[in-house]
Amino acid sequence: MDINDNIESPFVLKVSFNKLLNQYEELIKTDNDFIASNARRVLKIAEENPILREGFSDFSVFVDLEKEIEGILQDTFSPILTKNEIKTASVPFHNFTFNASERFKSILKTAGEDFELEMKNMPEDQTYIIACTIILNFCYGYNLNFKRPFFYEIPDAHGIKRYYKILYNADFTEIVPNEDAPNITDKDYEELLDNFENIELWKEKFPPNSYTFKGFVISNIFDVTDDQSISNIKSSLIGEDKRKDESFMKGFYEIFRSLFGLKNLEVGFSIYNEVENTFERVYGVGMNSFLLNESESKPCSDALCYWSYNRLMKENAFFSVSDVDRIFKQSKGKAPHVKELYNQGFKSAIFAPIANDDGLMGILEIVSKTPKTLNSINANKLVDVMPFIVSAVERSKNAEANLIEAIIQKECTSIHSSVHWKFVQEARHYIKTEFNTGESPTFRKIAFENVYPLFGQIDVKGSSNARNEATQKDLSLQLNLADKILEKSLEEQSLPIYEQIKFQITEFLSQLKENFKVDSEHAISVFLTTEVKPIFKLIAQTQKALRPDIEDYFSKIDEDLGVIYFYRKHYDDTVKLINTNMSSLIDEKQIEAQKMYPHFFERFKTDGVEHNMYIGESITKQDSFNMIYLYNLRLWQLQVMCEMENEYYQNQHEYPIGLDVASMILVFNQPLSIRFRMDEKRFDVDGTYNARYEVVKKRVDKAFIKGTEERITKKGKLTIVYSQKEDEEEYVRYIRFLQSKNVLDKDLEILELEDLQGVTGLKALRTSILYHNENDKNFYTYDDLMETIKS
Repeated sequence: MDINDNIESPFVLKVSFNKLLNQYEELIKTDNDFIASNARRVLKIAEENPILREGFSDFSVFVDLEKEIEGILQDTFSPILTKNEIKTASVPFHNFTFNASERFKSILKTAGEDFELEMKNMPEDQTYIIACTIILNFCYGYNLNFKRPFFYEIPDAHGIKRYYKILYNADFTEIVPNEDAPNITDKDYEELLDNFENIELWKEKFPPNSYTFKGFVISNIFDVTDDQSISNIKSSLIGEDKRKDESFMKGFYEIFRSLFGLKNLEVGFSIYNEVENTFERVYGVGMNSFLLNESESKPCSDALCYWSYNRLMKENAFFSVSDVDRIFKQSKGKAPHVKELYNQGFKSAIFAPIANDDGLMGILEIVSKTPKTLNSINANKLVDVMPFIVSAVERSKNAEANLIEAIIQKECTSIHSSVHWKFVQEARHYIKTEFNTGESPTFRKIAFENVYPLFGQIDVKGSSNARNEATQKDLSLQLNLADKILEKSLEEQSLPIYEQIKFQITEFLSQLKENFKVDSEHAISVFLTTEVKPIFKLIAQTQKALRPDIEDYFSKIDEDLGVIYFYRKHYDDTVKLINTNMSSLIDEKQIEAQKMYPHFFERFKTDGVEHNMYIGESITKQDSFNMIYLYNLRLWQLQVMCEMENEYYQNQHEYPIGLDVASMILVFNQPLSIRFRMDEKRFDVDGTYNARYEVVKKRVDKAFIKGTEERITKKGKLTIVYSQKEDEEEYVRYIRFLQSKNVLDKDLEILELEDLQGVTGLKALRTSILYHNENDKNFYTYDDLMETIKS
């Protein structure tokens, strides 16, 4: 076998001791007889074995001349230091070593027979290029500094990774161009400088086997486990989104095990919540807190004893528990942190505060199931590590604060992405003005002119009646239960006050059936809470036979509201689900719509879902708006409204109660201006003329068809409200298109609306929506669908 087998390299490798032997030739001339005599010894070995000077690449020579090679290298590998120094002789870019100190041999033996020596941070695809850079330095005199540390990772007897840094001595090497080696010019060199990763270019300039490497390198190796562990901790903590990586904590354990030299070691964290003075769990894959154990959070005083509380919280200093069992017995299990360690089977631990100038941010917890392995002495290893952990936690807290603000903005004061640029622009102007003047400026008005509005809603039909009905059922149920208990109580003990309360219940029941008003709910709720509840507690004490009935009564009452909340809960849950599902659907569809052309979008949850859209040049900030994008968005809106209706009715059986919905679109054909209202944190129309649009939006869904008592919105139908003839013509075209796609039915109505306050001349197109699902090729009207559901 040959050293050059299975290696693609610009080098033909030959092991030679020529340059080393040349130095011995100089030593013969020295005045020191001992040195001269030793030099003659080495040179005699070379004379008897010329191949050692000429060079060889066959592995068999290493075996045949093992003693001779050892003799030549005797001074380089001192027998006195061989058990202390970690040293090897080898060829570059090879994990093969042909001479090694006893210390290095012992390290490899401990690693096990299956261990293969390999440089961990030498990229295979860069080996060729690195060899070429060495040629540029050796043969052409260019000063390319490519020095970087290389490492071995070798496990010790306990399986702990130890890191060894390799420093090369290349004094005994020669590099000679072969006959076929292309000459490298300055132009070639300049081209190579900007193309480090272009392997084909390097191979063109330095073809495989075009240079001969003659000699050997000495590797001086140092155990840098502590330094490398600290570096690895730093690297681990720098990356973003590490907590989402399943292997992060596993790797983190390994790094700490290397730092402490302990196999049986685990790492945990708990975060300090200053506002509530609690320790809280860190959320992330594989994240643990041994201080909290299974708890999500704990008051600090419940998690630590008085001494440990002061040590971590006041002094910001770490401490150890070297023998958990012993301390547990001494404290009689009253030290909370020791008790938690004891219950989890840990035998020793270190707790270190993660603190900055502002105070405590969290606790680093290092635990082991072996007693005395973690103690106050090796706890000092954390001194070099903690600054990186503190920095990472600071970044994490800042990121969390930013995320919280982002969620608040998203859920409470959302600024849509289409107009975000304008807010950024004004914020920059604000910062610039403040910097230049030193005064606190006013945030300038944010407005967009000449934008076209689109409005739509899918609303629960008859929501007030549905909720009133649910309220009546809940109150009737509770009043009837109370009436039965009082009737039984009066049979045993006739008290006038009980009779009066029973009479009041009868009055309220009658009122619910015949004349339910808006204020009835409040009056009855107050009566049940302030008058019935105290009497029932008295009856439970004085009439034991009625105690089960009263317990049953109170078990049906909602703890927060103090009344039965059964039918109303079904109603509220249904409306909430409708809002959530419809909002999710239109939000999802909006992603597609934004790709067609950017526009402003917002939606609101009421008894249903409303949405506003504005499209125009001023929003996009680009000279690209065309009316075709408005028409496209209007058609998109129609389709999505129909999809939302389909989504609701096809899944209506999954809702707690069956409610009907009705959809409406408002068409406004004139562009208007909108501005951001700082006080309300939302966009609104700007100017008196444009306010007409807002008036119509708020009132139109309750409007009647002219000359009738019929509302313009109707279940199973899509209503499109407009005022101009051209709007009617445009939307009729859209409706015809959707009819051809079996999205809308062919029963198109053109209706006039009653006059609204300050607004006249409104009309509406109304047509039935066809309902279907993905697995069903048939299409249904609303009435057909209801019949299908009932059957």
